[in-house]
Amino acid sequence: MEVLITEFIDESALSLFDEAGVTYAYKPEAWQGFSFDEKALASLKAIIVRNKTRVGADLLNQCPQLQVIGRLGVGLDNIDVAAAKKRGVSVVSARNANAISVAEYVIAAMLAVVRRLREADEHVTEGGWDRHTFTGLELYGKTLGLIGCGEIAQRLALRAKSLGMNVIGHDPYVAPYDFAPSELKMQLRSLDEVLERADFVSLHVPLTEGTRHLIDYKRLKQMKPSAYLINTSRGGVIQEEHLRQALQEGRLAGAVLDVLEEEPPHRDHPLLGLKGVLVTPHIAGLTVESQARVARLVIGEVLHELQGDPSICRV
Repeated sequence: MEVLITEFIDESALSLFDEAGVTYAYKPEAWQGFSFDEKALASLKAIIVRNKTRVGADLLNQCPQLQVIGRLGVGLDNIDVAAAKKRGVSVVSARNANAISVAEYVIAAMLAVVRRLREADEHVTEGGWDRHTFTGLELYGKTLGLIGCGEIAQRLALRAKSLGMNVIGHDPYVAPYDFAPSELKMQLRSLDEVLERADFVSLHVPLTEGTRHLIDYKRLKQMKPSAYLINTSRGGVIQEEHLRQALQEGRLAGAVLDVLEEEPPHRDHPLLGLKGVLVTPHIAGLTVESQARVARLVIGEVLHELQGDPSICRV
């Protein structure tokens, strides 16, 4: 066995290994605990994971021949990148392969909350037909605030503008003449101004020590009472107890959360079932099309690394 895949993958892409003559083991539940013998891990040259498998120094020590870690996504908080690099192990991610899916999810989330689709469906299912109560809002003319202006945010901005929305963003790593401000005409503003002006705040930052609990009670208080918070990045970017408090106090209209600090959450999680909150099971980047792209990209780049060609998707 040269390659181990520990979480689900679009199986149509596995033929790339066969074509390259590379042996692999597809164990989509292996993230729950490695049960492979020392001999199997000792011969491992690549491991492909999603977001549940923890790849740290302990696992790296069991795989002395490991050359590359493939990440079926873009978040890296489950991989000790520093430890991997210290061992000379490359890390490759599915750079931009699911960006369209995430951007479309945010558009869908905004439409769902302003048109109150879930509540309207429940109302009709229960025998009602009160059209006045479900008079909604348009996205046209509203302001979308982006925290983080990378690839996903840029694709989202393009789609939001086509709906007639105003787009502002905050990203300390984006310069005035980068693509987002110069070509997309995205207005770069301070974090405070984005929170204060936006009708929808969408988070697109990695989880780091600098972004953990970036959105806390103080920042939530800066948002409009009519605004919505949307998170497709990582759960730890929001202080969840502070969000619960702000929502119950009416400091913002609602939130759409595709990610939580603990996944899956306990059934008594304080945000589940809370009025104004939609929670989905980390699916923003999961579409049939994106998963095919992610799988083929990551496997292809892992094969490049195994063949001695540096991947264009190296972290």
